[in-house]
Amino acid sequence: MAFAERIDTAISNAIRSGQASPSPAKLASALHYTVTPGGARIRPTILLSVAAACGDDQPVLAEAAAAALELIHCASLVHDDLPCFDDADTRRGKPSVHRAFGEPLAVLTGDSLIIMAFEVLANAAHLDPMRAVALMKVLAQRTGMPNGICAGQGWESETEINLSAYHRAKTGALFIAATQMGAIAAGQSGADWEELGARIGEAFQVADDLRDALYDEDTLGKPVGQDDLHGRPNAVTEFGVDGAIQRMRDILSGAISSIPKCPGEAMLAKMVTAQAEALTPIKWRAERAAVPGE
Repeated sequence: MAFAERIDTAISNAIRSGQASPSPAKLASALHYTVTPGGARIRPTILLSVAAACGDDQPVLAEAAAAALELIHCASLVHDDLPCFDDADTRRGKPSVHRAFGEPLAVLTGDSLIIMAFEVLANAAHLDPMRAVALMKVLAQRTGMPNGICAGQGWESETEINLSAYHRAKTGALFIAATQMGAIAAGQSGADWEELGARIGEAFQVADDLRDALYDEDTLGKPVGQDDLHGRPNAVTEFGVDGAIQRMRDILSGAISSIPKCPGEAMLAKMVTAQAEALTPIKWRAERAAVPGE
């Protein structure tokens, strides 16, 4: 079964469990609305790729980990879009959850998805209790304080921002979780995979800055110009467009060199290279293709 199908099946099963009767109908609908359509599912795909590279001897546990990680990511998007943060009208090309269902239900949707993520891992714990506990610990660390996405959001309320800590928490945390959880689900040490996740997360942050600066709302599926609007640090402002693109590609080159020794090392290198192309702005990709020898 392909990664995308495994991820979607695991997420759908989790959402159905959360919608079991009796349950409040509007909140149940909001859960499905939030995770559908699913976007690129980059983080759970990385997780399953690492698990496969490490042998994937517990595929059901890996699928639970992938679903849990994506549920946390979806919850973070719901909360990011709220009026108290970005006040975004759209997400993934449709009205944001608080626009579609109202602010109270959006808060409850995000909260429910966070709790659901840990329930998914708890339900799979019988497959390997020690691995499941380790997976929960990593997911908690990369979601909360002081090194998770909550910390990343919290930095935006500070008068002085530690830029490295901000980016590592805001964007890098769930990519670190992806690589570490993939290894843990397959019985390997998560610590060895932290650098790869951090580098992919750093590259994704630069790519996100590029998309925010270069794309329109229809292309991006969410409001653009948010970094300038909220006065956030931005790689395009610091390095220019060409400089930011080169920085992203340099980071991903470093990511390939940081892949730990494993049976699927070559496969992971191809995956990171494919991510580099997918993250590169479309116009720049076209220009590169037109250059002789490129």
